[in-house]
Amino acid sequence: LDLADTKSIRAFAKGFLAEEKHLHILINNAGVMMCPYSKTADGFEMHMGVNHLGHFLLTLLLLEKLKESAPSRIVNVSSFAHHLGRIHFHNLQGEKFYSAGLAYCHSKLANILFTRELARRLKGSSVTTYSVHPGTVNSELVRHSSVMRWMWRLFSFFIKTPQQGAQTSLYCALTEGLESLSGNHFSDCHVAWVSAKARNETIARRLWDVSCDLLGIPVD
Repeated sequence: LDLADTKSIRAFAKGFLAEEKHLHILINNAGVMMCPYSKTADGFEMHMGVNHLGHFLLTLLLLEKLKESAPSRIVNVSSFAHHLGRIHFHNLQGEKFYSAGLAYCHSKLANILFTRELARRLKGSSVTTYSVHPGTVNSELVRHSSVMRWMWRLFSFFIKTPQQGAQTSLYCALTEGLESLSGNHFSDCHVAWVSAKARNETIARRLWDVSCDLLGIPVD
């Protein structure tokens, strides 16, 4: 599965749906961070294309199976970095101006907005969705930034292991009684505060529509 290529995403979903009868948990955890400016196979800016649009498409392709398998849950891995993010609809692909660090923040904000709009659309169903901040985790996510790799080594005592970083995702995927909290953001296995931008329902709905348009999905 290559989230930088919609053909790969569609092929994966088609194969999965042909082979599997049930899907109860979907954790959207893939990500890129601080990439030099580049585009996906479909011409999307890499951060927005992989971190948001790739997961958006995969989720929608599997959504009917999740509904059929309900109760089921969708977990979108975001970041505290969303606080620095903005959704620039006039520059969603970073062609007018680009910052690798901010591009990551923008995509993480998109993850939360997607989660909130998805929860709104799924209200009344038995499919719930949550966004999470995993913490600062020792992973390959910082491979594109020598500065970030240096900081990771300098503050290694405070960096979570991959197992520790997965705990909030697992909490949202598996803990009983979270249904009423669908659409919320979690950190360290607790509901966490998000920025005002991440709570903007108008932007969330517009981002949904724009994402559908970019991916060739009918807007309902």
